[in-house]
Amino acid sequence: MRRFRPWLIIVGVIVVLGAGAYVVHVRSGNAQSKTTSSVPGQRPRSAPVPVIATTARSSDMAVYLSGLGSVTALNTVTVHTRVDGELTKVLFQEGQRVNAGDLLAEIDPRPFQAQLTQAQGNLLRDEALLRNARVDLERYRTLVAEDSIPKQQLDTQVELVHQYEGVVETDRGQIENVKLQLIYCRVTAPLSGRLGLRLVDPGNIVHATDQNGLVVITQVQPIAVIFTIPEDSLPPVLAKLNTGAKLEVDAWDRDQKQRLASGTLLTVDNQIDPTTGTVKLRAVFDNADEQLFPQQFVNIELLVDTVHNTTIIPTSAVQRGAPGTFVYVIKPDSTVAAQPVTLGPSQGDNVAVSKGVDPGQQVVTDGADRLKDGAKVTLTEKTGPSGPTGEAPQDGSAGQASPANTGQQTTPAKGQGQPQGQRRRSPE
Repeated sequence: MRRFRPWLIIVGVIVVLGAGAYVVHVRSGNAQSKTTSSVPGQRPRSAPVPVIATTARSSDMAVYLSGLGSVTALNTVTVHTRVDGELTKVLFQEGQRVNAGDLLAEIDPRPFQAQLTQAQGNLLRDEALLRNARVDLERYRTLVAEDSIPKQQLDTQVELVHQYEGVVETDRGQIENVKLQLIYCRVTAPLSGRLGLRLVDPGNIVHATDQNGLVVITQVQPIAVIFTIPEDSLPPVLAKLNTGAKLEVDAWDRDQKQRLASGTLLTVDNQIDPTTGTVKLRAVFDNADEQLFPQQFVNIELLVDTVHNTTIIPTSAVQRGAPGTFVYVIKPDSTVAAQPVTLGPSQGDNVAVSKGVDPGQQVVTDGADRLKDGAKVTLTEKTGPSGPTGEAPQDGSAGQASPANTGQQTTPAKGQGQPQGQRRRSPE
């Protein structure tokens, strides 16, 4: 055992020397880190976090339902000829607007004029026969009274008069029918609307049984849009309709950038589609400028309600995490507090807050991912109030700026006029 004791001493010395070297290395590293942290231009760990903030404000918010729709004409008619004959004249231009009763085309009337002359001749002949039969009837009545002829002959003459009366009525009906055919030789528009492409050229023989017809008329003023909404969104719509309210509807283009027309909700379908869980609605638009075209795809916004005097903040300020839905509120000492909020309806880039934020408080809209409760912040840009209009105050007060500085999209309020090309987006 004694011969191994020197090795134990050597091992112990090595362990002591290693521990001493480690302590020296750790101390020198700490000293170097302290020196580095004091380098000019480097932010210490406790430096304020730069953020962008917006001031919450109280305003009204319109609640919209969004849906996809297709423009549908209220009436579409394929114009057919009611008589057979040669198409002699086409008196319309493709695509023109016509009014009900306008002359569109003419069919050769000469065959029907000849039929009318023939029918009128038949009427004259049969009326003469009727008059003669009536004269004979009066004679037979006198002779029967004198007992000169049998009563049977008188009865036969009575029925002959009735027969001629029937023939005369038939002739008159035939004349009226031919006159009607002559009227049908002039093809007129059954309703007001826009004409489509011509389907038959002049000179062709047309028939009442032709499938294509002459032209298609589509009513475009007013015009309808059929769109769908989720079945869960139907109760508030029905509640408004049952009170007799007129719900406003806006139609937007496919890219949701330009408002095409404004109208009102007409009706709701009587059943829900079980395969999609949606229900169809029909809205009517005056379409005075003809921005809506049949079979056009449009995006629909249905105004269901307006929330008055609610607190509005940008949707970018809303954070979600383990505590739930919250926002970072900037306190007077330039620190932030994670404030739980209860959200209401949203519209575009703004959302209503029913609980948790008061008007006038500043909420962080950018840089929240680097924050925690109690962190110190500094504003990198001026802040402005949020709201449906997104308009900043014009007094130039410190700490406030236009929505352009905060990066928030604006939406004009109802009645202020929305410029073309600006899209007000709504949640489904």
